Amino acid sequence: MTNLISNQLIRSLKILLVGITLTGSLVSIPGEPSFAHHTNSRAARASRVSKTRKARRIRKTRKTRKTRKVRKTRRVSRIARRINRLKKSQRSWIQIDLSRQRLIAWKGKKPVYAVIVSTGKKETPTRTGIFRVKTKLRKTRMKGEDYDVPDVPHTMYYQGGYAIHGAYWHRRFGTPVSHGCVNVAPDHAAWLYKWASVGTTIVIHK
Repeated sequence: MTNLISNQLIRSLKILLVGITLTGSLVSIPGEPSFAHHTNSRAARASRVSKTRKARRIRKTRKTRKTRKVRKTRRVSRIARRINRLKKSQRSWIQIDLSRQRLIAWKGKKPVYAVIVSTGKKETPTRTGIFRVKTKLRKTRMKGEDYDVPDVPHTMYYQGGYAIHGAYWHRRFGTPVSHGCVNVAPDHAAWLYKWASVGTTIVIHK
């Protein structure tokens, strides 16, 4: 009798333990699933936001590059068309090639004078475009943040403070060293000053 009771008691305890084990595997500690869920959700949202921002930056960068490329292409095309028209005319005009550091004076399609120049350095580049001589000064003073040069000879301003002028303070023609102007040796500047007039077209390109 005692053995029977003992066997039944042991069997009951085994069943109870199995039930507890199964219940424990099905029921988690309150609060933990919710915390993990919210943490994963925040991480997922942050990842999506980061990817969206990155995609926007990439699209913006591509758009900016494309816009710059289009503008550059249009500017180059416009300059090329103007040069072709000038060569078909009988007008006097000046061409400045920044990549070759050359200035050529033209009469229609005929080059009449060519010199080596010094244009703007990387920090202060010479602007490209189509301009006209606006003012001519035999001598003038040029001042900036880090320079003050008196008696600059045979100056021809074509846009704001940008000009073609003689440079007696250096002989580095063929190398870009100026603050944006087109530096010419004094004797060449004198010739250009006499030859060009107010209104003469100046084409500057790379």
